[in-house]
Amino acid sequence: MFKTLVILLLTYLTLTFSVSINASPVETFTFKNDVTKIRFQTLTKELRCPKCQNQDLADSNAPIAADLRKKIYAQLNQGKSDKEIIDYMVDRYGDFVLYRPRVSSLTYVLWFGPAFALLFGVIIVVLVLRSRNNKQEQQALSTGEQNKINALLNQKSSLKNTENSLTKDNH
Repeated sequence: MFKTLVILLLTYLTLTFSVSINASPVETFTFKNDVTKIRFQTLTKELRCPKCQNQDLADSNAPIAADLRKKIYAQLNQGKSDKEIIDYMVDRYGDFVLYRPRVSSLTYVLWFGPAFALLFGVIIVVLVLRSRNNKQEQQALSTGEQNKINALLNQKSSLKNTENSLTKDNH
């Protein structure tokens, strides 16, 4: 009993002190008005962290994200427009920082690729269905072939009838 209690206590202490908590400092920005605050929140949600794969600047704890949030705050206080701030970020980090990349020759596949893939899939389905219908039409019998089959079936049924009558006579 004592041994079990010691093992549980050691396990608890090990787990308690081995878990480290990563807390990032909370940034507090003071805005001139609510419009600037909303613009800041929108921009930090629309721009991707260059270091993180799928996090926006608002949610990222990376040091570069904190620097970019400060840069956006400074540019907003300088009176720059959202377009100017986004252009600055794209010039510095490329289209990767945009969650919604612009339509350009480099992003045509990204924007129009899914539509072409869907169209290609629909065309393939239509072609497959048409080929199935053609095969079914080719398998249909001509009237002459149908008459031959009916004649053979009639012969078979008449043979069965005579066979049945013979077996009844023998019993």
